[in-house]
Amino acid sequence: MEKNKVVTILGILALLLFIFNIASCVNVYNHDSLRKKEMLRRLEIEEKMAKSAQESVSVSAKLKEIQEELDEEKAAHEATKKLLIQEKMIEVSLKEDLQKITKLNEALEQGLKKAPKTNKKAKK
Repeated sequence: MEKNKVVTILGILALLLFIFNIASCVNVYNHDSLRKKEMLRRLEIEEKMAKSAQESVSVSAKLKEIQEELDEEKAAHEATKKLLIQEKMIEVSLKEDLQKITKLNEALEQGLKKAPKTNKKAKK
C-alpha cells in the first residue's frame, strides 16, 4: 500500500508539474504574441513617422517655391508701382504743359483779335 501511495503522490506531482509546464508554455506564447504585436505596432508607427518626415520635406520644398514666387511677385508689384508713380508724374507734368500751352494759345488768340482792330485803326 505504501508503494501505491508513493506512486499516486508521484503521479499527482507529475500531473501538477505537467500542468505547470503547459501553463508556462501558454504564458510564454502569450508574451511572445504580445511582443510581436508590440513590434508590429512600433514598425507601423516608425513607417508613419518616416512618411510624415518625407511629406514634411515635400511641403517645406513647396513652401519655399511658393515663397520665392511671392517674393518675385512682390518685386514685380513694386516695380509696377514705381512705374505707375512715374507715369502719374509725367501725366501731371503734361497737364501743366497743356495748361500753359492753352493759356499761351488764348493769349495769342486775344492778340490776334486785337490785331485787326489796331490794324484798321492804323490804316485810317
